[in-house]
Amino acid sequence: MTGASALESLDASLPSLVARTLGADAAVELAGLLPALVGDIEDVDRRLTQVLGSTYAELTESARYACSTGGKRVRPLLMAAAARALGSESTRGIVSLAAAFQLIHTATLVHDDVIDHADTRRGRPSIPRAFGVPLAIVTGDYLFVRAFELAAEYPRSIILRCGEACADLVEGEVLQEASRFDLSVGREHYFRVAERKTSAIIAAALRSVAEIESAAGAVHEALGSYGHALGIAFQIRDDLLDVFGDTDLLGKPLFNDFREGNPTLVVLEAYARLDPKRQSEFEHLFRLRTKRAKHLLRLRELVELSGAAPVVAREAVEWAERSARALDGIAPGPYRHLLERLAYGAADRRF
Repeated sequence: MTGASALESLDASLPSLVARTLGADAAVELAGLLPALVGDIEDVDRRLTQVLGSTYAELTESARYACSTGGKRVRPLLMAAAARALGSESTRGIVSLAAAFQLIHTATLVHDDVIDHADTRRGRPSIPRAFGVPLAIVTGDYLFVRAFELAAEYPRSIILRCGEACADLVEGEVLQEASRFDLSVGREHYFRVAERKTSAIIAAALRSVAEIESAAGAVHEALGSYGHALGIAFQIRDDLLDVFGDTDLLGKPLFNDFREGNPTLVVLEAYARLDPKRQSEFEHLFRLRTKRAKHLLRLRELVELSGAAPVVAREAVEWAERSARALDGIAPGPYRHLLERLAYGAADRRF
């Protein structure tokens, strides 16, 4: 990813992100905020470009490629909106930190694609597919190192928070790996994984913004709670999209959780709601280490028959509502409103 290629697409991509996440009406309503936020994320992308260069051209290429396919810049967007919601007229003070958290997130995606044997990411070949597994692993490690190089610009408390978020991510991956193909783990286990793999990094990023902006302790708690609940809503929706999403919008194949045996919330709820005969069939198919297309489609059909999908979708909305309520301690304003809308968008997004 060259700096130019990232910046050329950004002005169009951020309004598109808001429109696709929140809907056209909300995009019009919030259009006045977008120029400042586009500038904020341009600054983050420039900072990313500055730190990704390596002595070895192939590593530089793979790192930049990873960042070009590594998501929609949601975390930097949340951090910029949070800083402005707290009254900051400039986000220069959080640019390096936002870049650090984006790199941490991207590194985990690279390693996830290795673990999950993924062929695509955002509609393009994944890093393991494009560069091979050995370089993919090294690229993920390199992104983590560069992230902490950026975090080192900040106080020790923020560096430690970044480290703790990374430890949570690793623990979440271990917990998920230990529960593959196991339908007995229960909801509590699912939420432990989601909290570590998804929520921890968002909550840590937003608490760090509050610290940089010298906000009161209650604001730290508010943004941390907001990020935690938003992460859960985002993960639940992600799991639903893996079963019922649009591959063109998602940029990756469906049914990865079925293939890998991940007991997501929609999987667990469907299994619990099926009658004994269908439950037995579901368990048999889910536990297959190698699944054919007919197995995957039958699993989706059984999820539909169980009636679990709307129940789980409602739970995502409840987490989004909890996320939005956490912002009550922050002064009302357009950027707080944007954060609230982004929380609800996490629960009903299509990509």
